[in-house]
Amino acid sequence: MLKIAYHPIYKHPLPEGHRFPMIKYELLPKQLLYEGTCKKENFFEPCLPDDELLLSVHTQEYYENLINLEITKKEIRKIGFPLDETLIKRERIIADGTIKACDYALESGIAMNIAGGTHHAYTDRGEAFCLLNDQAIGARYLQKTKKAKQILIVDLDVHQGNGTAEIFHDDPSVYTFSMHGASNYPFKKEVSDLDIPLKKGTGDKDYLKILTEVLPKTIATVKPDFIFYLCGVDILATDKLGTLAVTLDGCKKRDEFVISSCLKLGIPMQCSMGGGYSPEIKDIINAHANTFRVAQDLFF
Repeated sequence: MLKIAYHPIYKHPLPEGHRFPMIKYELLPKQLLYEGTCKKENFFEPCLPDDELLLSVHTQEYYENLINLEITKKEIRKIGFPLDETLIKRERIIADGTIKACDYALESGIAMNIAGGTHHAYTDRGEAFCLLNDQAIGARYLQKTKKAKQILIVDLDVHQGNGTAEIFHDDPSVYTFSMHGASNYPFKKEVSDLDIPLKKGTGDKDYLKILTEVLPKTIATVKPDFIFYLCGVDILATDKLGTLAVTLDGCKKRDEFVISSCLKLGIPMQCSMGGGYSPEIKDIINAHANTFRVAQDLFF
C-alpha cells in the first residue's frame, strides 16, 4: 500500500500575502481521496521527531535559535515567512513525515510526503520558505540506522537544491543531482555533485530528453540503494516563480520516468512534493496529484 505522510499542521495559516503556497497542503489530500486515487488508510500522521535526528544535519546553534525564536530579523527575511512556534513545529513534523516515509519505502518500494522538499535549508540557516531540510534528515536517518549506504537525491524542482548541496558537499555517500532553471533562485548556486542548469523556456521535449539521458547514467554510476525524489511542479510553464515551460503532461511524464526507473531497478524511493506556484490552484493540485497517481499505477 502507498503510504503518504500528512498532518493537519501542514496547512498552517499564515498572514495575508503568505497564504497561497499553503493552500495546496489542504486541497491535495482531499483531491486524492475524492477521485479515489487514495483512501484514508493510505495516509499516516507524522509527529515530532527526536532532536538528535534533526541535529544530524543542522547545527545545534541554529536549531536552538530556531526553537527559541531567536532567529535574527535578517535571517527571517531570508526565510521569507514570519516565524512562530507553530510554523517551526510544522517543519519538524514534516521532517518526521519524510523519516517515516523512508521506512515505508523500504517495505513497499515507494512512500510520499504531501509536504517536504525543503531543499533551501542549510546546515546553519534557513532560506526561501525552508527551515529544516527534510530529505537530508531522511538520508542521515537511513545512514545512522544502517538502512542505506549509498544515497542519491534527485532534485527536479525548478530551483537548485542549494541547501542540500551544501549539507552533503563533503559526503561521497550522498550524491546530489539537481536539474533546475539556470536563471531561477538561488542566483548564487551551490555546487551539487551534478548540476544541470536549464535555459529559460525549456519545454517538454528538451527537458525529458536531458532527464532520460542523464538519470540512468547517474544511477548506474552512483549505484544507490535508496533514492530521494524532490518532485516540485514549479517547472510548469504556468508557474509564476519558474522560468521553464514544461506542460502538465510533460511534468507527469517526468514523474513516470523517475518512478518507473526506480521500480525497474528495485531501488526504494521517498518523494517530497517541493514547490508549485501557478496562479491557478487547480494547476498546482493536478500536477502534484499526478505524482501520486503515477505511484499508485506503477507500484500498486
